[in-house]
Amino acid sequence: MAKRNIPVLRLSQFTQGDTRQQSAFAAELGRAFQEIGFVGIVGHGIPQALIDRFYAESRAFFALPETVKRQYEIPGMAGQRGYTAFGVEHAKHSRVADLKEFFQIGPEVTDGDPIKANYPENVAVAERPRFLAAGLELYRAFEGAGARLLEAIALYLELDRHYFDSRIRNGNSILRAIHYPPITQEPESAIRAEQHEDINLITLLVGASAGGLELLSTRGEWLPVMPEEEEIVINVGDMLQRLTNNYLTSTTHRVVNPPREEWHRPRLSIPFFLHPRSDMDLSCLPSCVTAERPLAYSPITAGEYLAERLAEIGLKK
Repeated sequence: MAKRNIPVLRLSQFTQGDTRQQSAFAAELGRAFQEIGFVGIVGHGIPQALIDRFYAESRAFFALPETVKRQYEIPGMAGQRGYTAFGVEHAKHSRVADLKEFFQIGPEVTDGDPIKANYPENVAVAERPRFLAAGLELYRAFEGAGARLLEAIALYLELDRHYFDSRIRNGNSILRAIHYPPITQEPESAIRAEQHEDINLITLLVGASAGGLELLSTRGEWLPVMPEEEEIVINVGDMLQRLTNNYLTSTTHRVVNPPREEWHRPRLSIPFFLHPRSDMDLSCLPSCVTAERPLAYSPITAGEYLAERLAEIGLKK
């Protein structure tokens, strides 16, 4: 069996457990986020049939002709809804575009919250009428699992366990279907996704259709992350690292190209980037500022930080 480079926890221990089991889960999750920034989660309650359905719809969408897919690219949207073509996005410190194309789905506000006016509409695909519906169903499932993980993190940080609830309600989260096409020629120093950190609070990733995900350890080694069947990989994003004044770790990661004999194999990956509402204050929590860990960041809102980072990665002009 392949060596595990990240711990695996069972979310049902938290969602169905007693106070003692919940505390134990929160402690293990917090420790993993502090030391590695990554964890595998099973018992998450997201039906495999739903994941499979969205994978199938995503595959079918990316198989459409380029001219058709381009019809779902929305100008001025900074890639936040609909299709983004191959070779547009790049890592923050790279000028070379990643070897990927993607489609993004955002929140659907249904409870009368005035924040609805701030969110663009999602993009329906005429050729795949079930694509968006499957994506929205998976979005809601991820949202639920993510909220419980943040509840456990709030406990670990000795905050009110519902600290994140109001801050993520109708938040600006994104479900992204990423397609890495077969590699047909020697890439110009590009890999499928260059090393980067995620922008958001936490990311939930369902097992990709091929390997390649690697994280950068504290010793400076690249370690493969190979999730098992029905396991979701969770990692800390920069917003949570910032909120906790670097107490929790937003770990650098990348997606490397497969061995040459597997270049013909495409890769499909479905991450859910859990974002708060744009007005969330990301000022460092006072409890995370100590003599050993002095204040590292100036105050900023989640919305301001997101705009700054989208510009850095080439999605926002």
